[in-house]
Amino acid sequence: MNRGAGGEETGGQGPIEAPIEAMRGAGPLAGRIDIVPEIPEGAQDCAGLVQDLLERAGEARQRLEALLEDTDTLEPFLAGVFCNAPYLRDLAMADPDRLARILESDPADFVLDLLQQVRDLRPQTQAELEKELRRAKAEVALAVALADISGAWPLDPVTASLTALADTSLDAAIRFLLNELAARGRFVPRDLENPVIGSGWIVLAMGKHGAGELNYSSDIDLIVLYDPHVAPLAEGAEAPVEFVRLTKRLVKIMQDRTVDGYVFRTDLRLRPDPGATPIAMSVPAALIYYEGLGQNWERAALIKARPCAGDREAGNAFLDEIQPFIWRKHLDFAAIADVHSIKRQINAHKGHRKVAVAGHNVKLGRGGIREIEFFVQTQQLIAGGRNPRLRDRRTLEMLKRLRVEGWVDDEARRELDEAYRFLRAVEHRVQMVNDEQSHTLPDTEEGLMRIAALMGFNCVESFGSALRARLVVVQTHYAGLFEAEPELASELGNLVFTGDEDDPDTLETLSRIGFKRPLDAIRIIKAWHFGRYPATRSAKSRERLTELHPVLINALGGTTNPDAALMAFDRFISHLPIGVPLFSMLHANPHLLTLLATILGEAPRLSEIVSQRSSVLDAILDPSFYEDMPREADFAERLETTLAQARTYEEALDRARIFGQEQMFLIGVRLLSDTLNPGQAGRAYSRLARVLVRALLERASEHVREASGSVAGGEVAVLAMGKLGGMEMTPTSDLDMIVLYDFPDEVSASDGRRALSPSQYYMRLTQRLVAAISAPTSEGTLYEVDFRLRPSGNSGPLATRLSAFSVYQAENAWTWEHMALTRADVIVGSEAFREKVQKVICEVLCQPRDLETLRIDVADMRARIEAEKPAKDIWSLKTVPGGIIDVEFIAQYLQLAHAGAHPEILSPTTEIALGKAAEIGVLDAGDAEVLIPAIRLYHALTQILRLSVGEGFDREKTPAGVLSLLARSAHQADFERLESLLRDTQKAVRGSFERIVGPVRAKEDKPSQ
Repeated sequence: MNRGAGGEETGGQGPIEAPIEAMRGAGPLAGRIDIVPEIPEGAQDCAGLVQDLLERAGEARQRLEALLEDTDTLEPFLAGVFCNAPYLRDLAMADPDRLARILESDPADFVLDLLQQVRDLRPQTQAELEKELRRAKAEVALAVALADISGAWPLDPVTASLTALADTSLDAAIRFLLNELAARGRFVPRDLENPVIGSGWIVLAMGKHGAGELNYSSDIDLIVLYDPHVAPLAEGAEAPVEFVRLTKRLVKIMQDRTVDGYVFRTDLRLRPDPGATPIAMSVPAALIYYEGLGQNWERAALIKARPCAGDREAGNAFLDEIQPFIWRKHLDFAAIADVHSIKRQINAHKGHRKVAVAGHNVKLGRGGIREIEFFVQTQQLIAGGRNPRLRDRRTLEMLKRLRVEGWVDDEARRELDEAYRFLRAVEHRVQMVNDEQSHTLPDTEEGLMRIAALMGFNCVESFGSALRARLVVVQTHYAGLFEAEPELASELGNLVFTGDEDDPDTLETLSRIGFKRPLDAIRIIKAWHFGRYPATRSAKSRERLTELHPVLINALGGTTNPDAALMAFDRFISHLPIGVPLFSMLHANPHLLTLLATILGEAPRLSEIVSQRSSVLDAILDPSFYEDMPREADFAERLETTLAQARTYEEALDRARIFGQEQMFLIGVRLLSDTLNPGQAGRAYSRLARVLVRALLERASEHVREASGSVAGGEVAVLAMGKLGGMEMTPTSDLDMIVLYDFPDEVSASDGRRALSPSQYYMRLTQRLVAAISAPTSEGTLYEVDFRLRPSGNSGPLATRLSAFSVYQAENAWTWEHMALTRADVIVGSEAFREKVQKVICEVLCQPRDLETLRIDVADMRARIEAEKPAKDIWSLKTVPGGIIDVEFIAQYLQLAHAGAHPEILSPTTEIALGKAAEIGVLDAGDAEVLIPAIRLYHALTQILRLSVGEGFDREKTPAGVLSLLARSAHQADFERLESLLRDTQKAVRGSFERIVGPVRAKEDKPSQ
C-alpha cells in the first residue's frame, strides 16, 4: 500500500503507522474481546441497548445477529460499552452498518484502509471534504475505542491511529486548499498530483500529536509556517496574505461543528508569541524569534515538534535550522529554573496537589501523565544537547533510551512505562464517555464506576486502588528528580509566568495580594518574555526580569492599585532602550524597586519621566539622596560641573535640561517617599529653577557677547514673580519673570562687531534667555516662561529699563500689578543692582493707599477672575471660591494696605506674609488660624496633584493610589474626609475674604491688562 507523504514520519524515528501495522493479522475484532465492561447496578435499561441497535440496523441486522451468535462475549461487551459510554453508543446507533464493518474486520486493517481512503480523497467542494473527514473521524473513533476497551489493542496502536488520522486529515484539507488556490491562479504547484510537495506551507505537530501519542478526544496543537522562498505563488500573490487566509480555512475545516460533528479541535497557541503574531508565520520570522527570543518552555515543547502535513521537506529543514535552540550543549541556571517553573505549573492546580481518585486530573494532577512526560523531557533538555540519542519525541521510547544511557534505573523505567500506559487508558476512557477534552475523573460514585467498568474493573474500590498505586509510583519517581528545586514564588505563593497555559495557583496568588485582573497581569508579564519590547529582547534581560518576579509582584501588590501599577511598569519598560542594567540594579536594590512601584502606582506623571530617562534612578542609590535637600549653592555647584563639560552652547542647553529634569524627578520622589514635605518640595523646586535661570542667563549672555559684545557699565536683573518668587513652585509651574536692566546714559551701543543699542541688546539677551529655558531640544524643555507681568503686559518690551519700570509702577500700574509685585524677588543681578531694584519695589509697595479703593479693586479683581474662570468643583483649588486666589489676594491686600507703616510685612511667600500680618496685628488671630492652614493645605494638595497627574484632576479617572496620597498629604484618614475638610476650608476662607477685603460681586467684563 502506498501511503505517500502522509504515512511517513521523517527524522529517522519511523512511520507513525508502524504500531498499527504491527497489529495486522490478528483477526476480526468481534472474536478478540478479552474485557467486558460491567453494567452498573440499577442500570437495567442498558440490557436492552443491543436490541435497540438491532431494531434500527436495517440491512446490517443479519450481519450483526450472526456476529452476536458466533461470539458469546459480544453482546455483554456491547451492552457494557453502550451503557458506560454514551458517545460510543451514539456512534453505533447512528450507523449500525459501520459497527458491523468494524466488528467484522481486523481493527488494524480497518483503520489503515480508512486512512488510505482519506489520502485518496479528491473532493469537488469544501462541504464534501468536510463531510468525508468527519465520517472518517467517527469511524476511527468507534473502531479504536472498541479495540481499546476490548483489550484487543494496547496503547501504541490506539494513539498511532488517532495521530495518523490527524495527519492524513490535515494533508487532505491542505491538498484541497492548495488546489483551489491554484485554480484561482494564485499558486503554481510543483507536483500536480500532490500540491503539498514543495508548497512551502509547513504544518508542525506539537505535543502529543507531534509525538504520535494523541489521546482520544485531543486537540491538535499546531505551528503553521510558510517559507516565502520556497512557496510557488503566482505573480501578484503575497505569501503573508495567502497563507494566513489558507490557515484560517484549514482550522475551520478541521474544527467547525457541522451535522456530521468535527474532525479535530485545533490550537495554534504554541506558535511564537501568539498574542502578537499571525496564525501563519514566515520561516525567517520564526527563526529570528527562536534565535533571539525563544524561551526555555518553548525548547521543551519543540522536542516533540514534527512536520505532520504540508511541505514536510521544508518543515524538516526548519527543524534542522532550530536544532541549536532546542538542544544546547550547556544548560544555565535560568533554563533549569524555567523547566522547574513548568513543573510547578503542573502540580499547582487546585485539587491536584494530592494523589486522589475522585475528581483527580490524570494528566495534570500529582502522579499524572504530565509528570511522566516532564520526567523524560527535562532530562532530555539537560542531556540531549550532548547526546543525540536522547532526542526522540516519544515518551516511552525515551524512557527506554534514558535507561540505556544510564539516566534512569530499570525499576524506574519499568514502573513509569506501566503507569503511563495505565493512565493513558484511564484518560481515554474519561474522554470516550462524552467525547470531551477532559482529563479529570468524575467526582461521583456513578461516574467513577463508568470509568472503572470501561477499564475492566468490577468496582470503584479496586479501580481506585489500582489508580492510586500508579499515581504514587509516578509521584515518587518525579519527586526524586524535582522536589528540591528552587522556590519560584517567595512566601507570596506560586508565581509562574511560563508555558502556554495560565497557572491557576498564580492566578490565586495575584488575586490574594490585590490584583483585580490577574489574567491581565499574567498576560502582561508573559508578553515581556516574548521580547515584545527592546528592553526584553535579549535572553539576559529576560533572565534578570524573571529573577525579579517575586519582589516585583510583591512591590506592585503593596501599592493601592496593583493593576494600575503593573500597567504603568509595563509602559515603563516599553520605553526602555535596554533592560539588563536597570533590571540588575533593581534586583540588587529591592528597596529601589519598592520605591519605583510606589511611583508607578501613585504618580503616573513621574512614571512617564522615569520611563523616558531611567538613569534618574541611579541618583536614588546615592546615600546622600535621603539627606537634607540641596541648598541653592549645592544645586549651582552640581549644575556648573555638568555644564562645564559642554563643548557647545547647544550641548549646554541639553545638559541643563537633563540636569533639571533629573533633579525635578528626584524632588518628586522625595516628596512621594515622605522625605520631603510639600512645603519643602515647593522650596526645592524653586531653588532649582533659580539656579537654572542664573546659569542659563550666563550662557545666553556669553552667546550674545560673541556677536554683540557687552554694554559698558550695563546691569541686568531677573525678577522672579508668582510661585517662583514666592518659593512655592510645583513640578509643572511656569516661570513668571520680569527682566530689568540699566546702563549709563552716555552709552549708546554695545561694543561688539554687531553693535546693538542697549535696549536692543537687552531685548536680544532676554529672547536668548527665554529660548534657553523653554525651547525644545533633543532633551525636551525645562519650563514654560511667562513675561505677562512685565510693564504693559504682552504689549510691552520683553526687557524693561529700571527707570521706566519705576515710573510705570508709580504712575501707570493697576492695583493688580502692585498685588503681583508683592511676590517679586530679585534672583539674578549684581548685589548693587539688586539693591536698586529691591528699593524700587519697596517704594512702590509702601506708598500710601486709600484702603477703601484698595478693597474695591482687590474684590473687583477677584470677581473678574471668578467670572472668567469659574471653578468646576472643589478641586479647582486655585480659582474656587475660598481657594488659593482668595488666600493670596488677602495676603497681597494686607501687604499693600500696611507696608507703608509696617514694611516688615512684605514677603513674596504668602504663608510668611500672613504670619507677619498676624504678628503686627493687622490680621485677626481667628482669620490667621483659617488662612495659614488653608494655604498649607492647598499647596500640599497642589504639589501632589502636579506631581502625580499634572494639570487637571478628575477623581473618577484618578488612580486610587493618588487619592490615597492626597489624603495622606493632608493628614486625613481617607479621600472622603479630605473632601469634607476641603469644603469646610474653602467656606471658611471665603468668609475671611469677605470680612477682610469685602464681598465678591459677579462681574461680566474681563480684567484689565
